[in-house]
Amino acid sequence: MALLIILCTVQTVMAQTKDSIKTTILKDVSVTGYRTVKGIGHFMDIKDGVIYAGKKTELIITDSLDANKAINNTRQILGRIPGLNIVETESSGFTANGIATRGLNPTQSIEMNTRQNGYTISADIYGYNEAYYIPPMEAVNRIEMVRGAASLQFGAQFGGMVNYVIKDAPINKPFEFVTSQTMGSFGLFNSFNSIGGNYKKISYYGFIQYRNMDGYRPNSQQWQLSGYGKVLYTPSAKWTIGIEYSLLRNQLKMPGGLTDSLFKADPRTSTRSRNWLESPWNIAASTVEFHPSINTSVSLKTNYIFSSRSLVWKNEDGGPEAVDKIDPSTNQFVPREVGIENMHSISSELRISHSYLSGNYKSTLASGARISYAWFKRLGGGDGNTNSDFDLSITGDWGYNLDFTTTNIAPFVENIFRINNKFTITPGLRFEFLNNTIAGYKTDSIYKLTADENKNRYFLLSGIGFEYKTGYNTSIYANFSQAYRPIDYSQLEPFGVTSRIDHNLKDQKGFNSDLGYRGIIKNYLNFDFSLFYLAYNNRIGILLQRDSLTGAQYSVRTNIANSVHKGMESYIEFNLLKFLHEKSKCGLSVFNSFAYIDARYTDGPYKGNRVEAAAKTIERIGLSFSNKNVSATFQVNTVGDAYGDASNVKISSDPIAGYIPAYTVLDFSSTYKFQNFALKFGINNIADKAYFTRRTDEYPGPGIIPAIGRSIYIGFTAKF
Repeated sequence: MALLIILCTVQTVMAQTKDSIKTTILKDVSVTGYRTVKGIGHFMDIKDGVIYAGKKTELIITDSLDANKAINNTRQILGRIPGLNIVETESSGFTANGIATRGLNPTQSIEMNTRQNGYTISADIYGYNEAYYIPPMEAVNRIEMVRGAASLQFGAQFGGMVNYVIKDAPINKPFEFVTSQTMGSFGLFNSFNSIGGNYKKISYYGFIQYRNMDGYRPNSQQWQLSGYGKVLYTPSAKWTIGIEYSLLRNQLKMPGGLTDSLFKADPRTSTRSRNWLESPWNIAASTVEFHPSINTSVSLKTNYIFSSRSLVWKNEDGGPEAVDKIDPSTNQFVPREVGIENMHSISSELRISHSYLSGNYKSTLASGARISYAWFKRLGGGDGNTNSDFDLSITGDWGYNLDFTTTNIAPFVENIFRINNKFTITPGLRFEFLNNTIAGYKTDSIYKLTADENKNRYFLLSGIGFEYKTGYNTSIYANFSQAYRPIDYSQLEPFGVTSRIDHNLKDQKGFNSDLGYRGIIKNYLNFDFSLFYLAYNNRIGILLQRDSLTGAQYSVRTNIANSVHKGMESYIEFNLLKFLHEKSKCGLSVFNSFAYIDARYTDGPYKGNRVEAAAKTIERIGLSFSNKNVSATFQVNTVGDAYGDASNVKISSDPIAGYIPAYTVLDFSSTYKFQNFALKFGINNIADKAYFTRRTDEYPGPGIIPAIGRSIYIGFTAKF
């Protein structure tokens, strides 16, 4: 088991005599103990000015996990979260594996509110909510997740909030250096190096990570450089001021997607040799925290994202069957397509919490507001050259040139009312103002389609949570929270001469609800069992219609259907050695993370069909052993079948439509620690299972995107 460090500082003891004040200073004491229950933890009722009472929450301490953190192996790191669906595409052109829960779309985590240290890190929280960047897991202290009930305090995504919290500076240490070097299959080399320390009222932490891979498939080479720096200044016990900066530089070659027949013949096949992606990411952030009293806290987080994504590729025309090869008539490749997206967004969140006496018990009010503005420039459809290297030059004009903006103002308030020392009620409200604009053009064949639209919307969201503590470490919780997913940039784009966008297009609305029982029993059992119900209304899609006057057929982008996602989620971890001997310094635990998800369309043209990408069952079972020096985890990951689109067809010429078979993947990871050093070894996908988690109609495909086969890694870590 990983160690849980409990830092206890014995403060100055002052003894006043009749004539003078005598001061005795005791030495600092560091008490070290073992984490008695590994795996998932839960939040207290309120933390850092945010209310979590009555919500379904999960907390993962990354250092407590044996996992391949060098490649951010999501199923090992986040896999214990029940019902977590992971789209494994990082090696084929997406820079971060996407996640979702409860049958929602996991692609680039678009249904999630993705954060780092409490501030958003996706391109645009509403207009273009895709996560191209997440921090390297070797730098992450913990991962926090709140399900749909997060909509009131963090924003209205149906999937909830996930927050990657970077490690802090070491305590009472002016300088610390950590280096971790990892090598593995398919040319993996990962170097992670961090420094941190504190001096008087200033503390600092920073890291540099470099990773290079030849890739599981031909034409999938990639490299990336991640960096981060943070400085905190604490002028007094009441004030903390911090600045931080994150960067990502990468370049990935994309091997393309496959047809079903190509995947069955050889999942390592590549149909593209000239496709490239580059996505430099920059995030600057500042934090001010003020604690005027023990009962009141104020925090202000502001972040600015200035990033881009550039793409040069043989585009999706013709699907995966259109092999990128030399044209014998010209003895050259066809010209590639070039696309460049520039993203700028600034967001500020103010949070104020205050605890007060209400009758005989302390209640807490948490309120605040978010103000954000995002500008997104999309250039694409440019005719590139016939070369094979990364080259963004074009001939002629862009096929489309579009500008988007999103303005969001959202005040919110929640209050914990403690009825007694066991029962809390937490109602909340959030008001959202949202403005989207689009301007520019898009060329369709010989026609130029112009766009010029400005949409204002207002939403009032409400929710309520209940929690009853059945014991010191167990409780029953329930909640209901409204949510919505706004019309995003892609849904505002013109998409054809004979196509239309419904001017009455509505934002997608609905709600999340949970009922569960969770807790820890002594130091050997950790559990969370819950039922959920998610309503997702006004889903946006494309329908064919006929003009009543001319009889001509046309397609229209409009609200086409509602869906309901319901089921159960459970997590249980039992430590046998702690059960047999409470003070055992060794641990042998078994965990089971399971979810049953019934996600279906309830009306519209696909009524009764399963929602795309929604597996019915997701189960991960693991066995972990640990003592003072050795820890190891064996994990079985089983994910049920799903469909690529709402039609639920098993075979289709459309690259996004078709069957996604169920799969089982086995992983093993281990660590040996001695003094300030550690050795790591692991095998991912032990049985070399050929499987895939996504079909796509565009990059990094089109077609099936295979997951990685068997791979081995070995690493070394040292701390000075």
